[in-house]
Amino acid sequence: MAYDLITMGRIGVDLYPLQTGVPLPQVTSFGKFLGGSASNVAVAAARLGRRTAVITRTGDDPFGTYLHEALQGFGVDDRWVTPVPGLPTPVTFCEVFPPDDFPLYFYRQPKAPDLEIDAHELDLDAIRDARIFWITGTGLSEEPSRTATLAALAHRAKSGTTIFDLDWRPMFWNDPNAARPFYAEALKHTTVAVGNLDEVEVATGVREPQAAAQALLDAGVEVAVVKQGPKGVLAVNSKGDRAEVPPLPVNVLNGLGAGDAFGGSLCHGLLSGWDLEKIMRHANAAGAIVASRLECSSAMPRPDEIEAAIAAGAVK
Repeated sequence: MAYDLITMGRIGVDLYPLQTGVPLPQVTSFGKFLGGSASNVAVAAARLGRRTAVITRTGDDPFGTYLHEALQGFGVDDRWVTPVPGLPTPVTFCEVFPPDDFPLYFYRQPKAPDLEIDAHELDLDAIRDARIFWITGTGLSEEPSRTATLAALAHRAKSGTTIFDLDWRPMFWNDPNAARPFYAEALKHTTVAVGNLDEVEVATGVREPQAAAQALLDAGVEVAVVKQGPKGVLAVNSKGDRAEVPPLPVNVLNGLGAGDAFGGSLCHGLLSGWDLEKIMRHANAAGAIVASRLECSSAMPRPDEIEAAIAAGAVK
């Protein structure tokens, strides 16, 4: 049976302070959670009842073992999560200063194992057959992950829905100016592109939301999703349909996992055949719910929680 969703990209351990409004030097206790955008998206979609898997790599260490156990616990297939001897599993720390300041500190040296995904090890048939295949901009930042990501996209050849999470992280690129050609190549094989204003500017050179969405469509995608922060989200497709949906009111605790919840819900809505506006409202609600919680992966909402938030018009 084909997967509803296969994601490919980052995984790691999130070590988040259990105290809010406290700088890291003064934090005394942390919670340990599965992290990494591609992995979180797979978890978010699994919470909504979808059959998901992730392609990634960990260190051959206890944190790697923990990530396998966490994925299995969330119902995400981990068969394509493999160890890289000699490289540690990445960890990420954050500081939590609600409502809008969440500095991230990535420990991915000397190199993150998820950038060691190799094209020769990919199950290309499974990638082609998945109803949705999800890749990220980080996967394009270094070899051999870059070649593996582009090879997977070329083999899939836009069968089903192929989503490019623009996922711009400048600290992952030795030369940030080198990113755009690789983004352009990935967009040729993509049916849906999703990113915030910084990310669409990296991909297209355009920051104004309407123009950026059109630039993504001109690059070959069928649906462009531009996240505008407090202004909500804009989605436009190649048929001329358009939806602009405001954010759902929420008391933010930690905004870091909201985008991954949005992504999992986006996949669920596309698989369900919903119209653009319904997809965006559902995804916004999923993101808002996670923003009201400390953790990311384990905070991903279930269908009834999302429906309740939509019905209430806010996250209670």
